[in-house]
Amino acid sequence: MSKVNMGPLSAVYRMVLSGRGLLYKTGLKKTRKLPVRVISIGNLTLGGTGKTPAVIALAQEAKKRGFNPCILTRGYKGKAKGPCFAGMGEGPVLNAYEAGDEPVLMAERLTGIPIVMGRNRYQSGMFAINNVPAPLSIDMFILDDGFQHIALDRDTDVLLINASNPFGNGKLFPEGILREPMSAMRRGDIIVLSNSNLAGKEAIMSLTNEIKGLCPGSAVYRASHMPTAVVSLTGETESPDILSGAKVSAFSGIANPDHFRPALASRGADVVKLMSFRDHFHYHQRDIDKIVENSAGLRIITTEKDLVKLRELELPDDISALRIDFSIEKEFYDHVFNIMDV
Repeated sequence: MSKVNMGPLSAVYRMVLSGRGLLYKTGLKKTRKLPVRVISIGNLTLGGTGKTPAVIALAQEAKKRGFNPCILTRGYKGKAKGPCFAGMGEGPVLNAYEAGDEPVLMAERLTGIPIVMGRNRYQSGMFAINNVPAPLSIDMFILDDGFQHIALDRDTDVLLINASNPFGNGKLFPEGILREPMSAMRRGDIIVLSNSNLAGKEAIMSLTNEIKGLCPGSAVYRASHMPTAVVSLTGETESPDILSGAKVSAFSGIANPDHFRPALASRGADVVKLMSFRDHFHYHQRDIDKIVENSAGLRIITTEKDLVKLRELELPDDISALRIDFSIEKEFYDHVFNIMDV
């Protein structure tokens, strides 16, 4: 069967992007500014950069340094109409069907950090400022998946580039995985090569040089996404070393399932079966029943992002999730927060 030519659709997409950018450049559309600092974390491609662990890590570091951050997220696939709280610093207040999987995961992981979902991030920010309890008085917003959300002004743009597959075939969606042309990288104040642990040293050096050639004014850092815990249905955690020697049946509905197997293997797991569903997949009981049926005698494991969508279904007690955390040198955080102090 011949492959469908997506080139014309990519050309239309490029025209739409250019037209949208022109509206903001000419002032026909206005960029709005929130009354506190905004750090945006986003990517140039369609998922797979490890953005959610990066948002969680940045929010945790901000809290450690004495800030009161709030995360603004779209809540992709969530049915709730924003702006509304997905979490108020004490766990989720919406489920994954209502808020989407990523806001619920962030709400589970982050104590004392509110998460607000809504398509209009300016409205979400003002909603947060006006409704968050006084002890959480917000002095910083972290804009989740904000690189393309040019309707909201930001003080710092952090751009994640997947080191193991930075630009795909170098073409725009739907012909490729780029959400914007590569020249858009120049908007990034800080560029992070995520998943650097999955790319070779030569590939990292080549990518770093390519980015510095395109974006001489941007700082470039390297980050790894590493397994740090195995999480049970009840939220209890164990060392990922318990997977050493275990025969596992793994399943996921994430943007880049190719990263899941090496993450498990890095902890000594023998991945006998690996089932992949589309990103943000909404599981039904029949899906879980099929997974269990196909996993006889194996330890069933998924991702944290998938686990938050499963808790309302009938599940085996021993199903668990592999936690992946964002790891980067302290200098990255110093750079981010020093920019804020300028």
